[in-house]
Amino acid sequence: MSLGALRIMCVLVTLPACARGQDQGTVMVFAAGGTALAIERIVDLYERHKGGRVVVSFAAASTLARQIDAGAPADIIVSASDEWMDWLDDRGLVEASSRRVLAGNRLVLIASAGSGMKVSIGPRMDLSSLLEGGRLATGDPDHVPVGRYARAALENLGAWDGIEDHLARTQTTRAALVLVERGEAPLGIVYASDASSSDKVEVLGTFDASTHPPIVFSAAIVKRRGTEAVENFFGFLAGEQAKAVFEDEGFVVE
Repeated sequence: MSLGALRIMCVLVTLPACARGQDQGTVMVFAAGGTALAIERIVDLYERHKGGRVVVSFAAASTLARQIDAGAPADIIVSASDEWMDWLDDRGLVEASSRRVLAGNRLVLIASAGSGMKVSIGPRMDLSSLLEGGRLATGDPDHVPVGRYARAALENLGAWDGIEDHLARTQTTRAALVLVERGEAPLGIVYASDASSSDKVEVLGTFDASTHPPIVFSAAIVKRRGTEAVENFFGFLAGEQAKAVFEDEGFVVE
């Protein structure tokens, strides 16, 4: 098992025990699942070149925000939803002055590689006929940002009513990607960065940015967690080396 996998397992399975075992120089990051590959690469760069230690927990923005509200020992939050970042900010749970936009993304429709499917993304597109009784995989629109973006896009295109009852609602965008990779769902709506990470899916089309709210991944330091170690990693996360990683992973970086 890789170091990254061990790191994630430690947080997701035994978070309290891991937290007790950390020294004061360890940085705990709560990050949106859609950033997993990029964040793991950034953490690896930081630990190899800066010498600090960073532990990461990946989940949906809503889950991470509520865990922080419940007192989870996060130092930094990386969210795929401004709505949930605002939710934390309104409760005084993040340092408002620390909020930074890390990257943007695009919303894409995917199928298994070699599917031969053809679709034109536009008003009244008929996704249900392409599903042929299967399901459209995306994040749960009630909780997961990618699902919220997908619902907004489909509503704006007049396609939501025909697809709402045919969703495979996942807890992360990566889980939606895996369903399409395995052929368990004929179609999926994920971030372009997810699609670019897999040779088992193909992009059928990209949703116009005007059909959904801007997809923004932002970060902030959790209130009263701004130690020197936290500030150092946060600066690296918002710096040029991290931007290069995000861009390489298919995110939009300005």
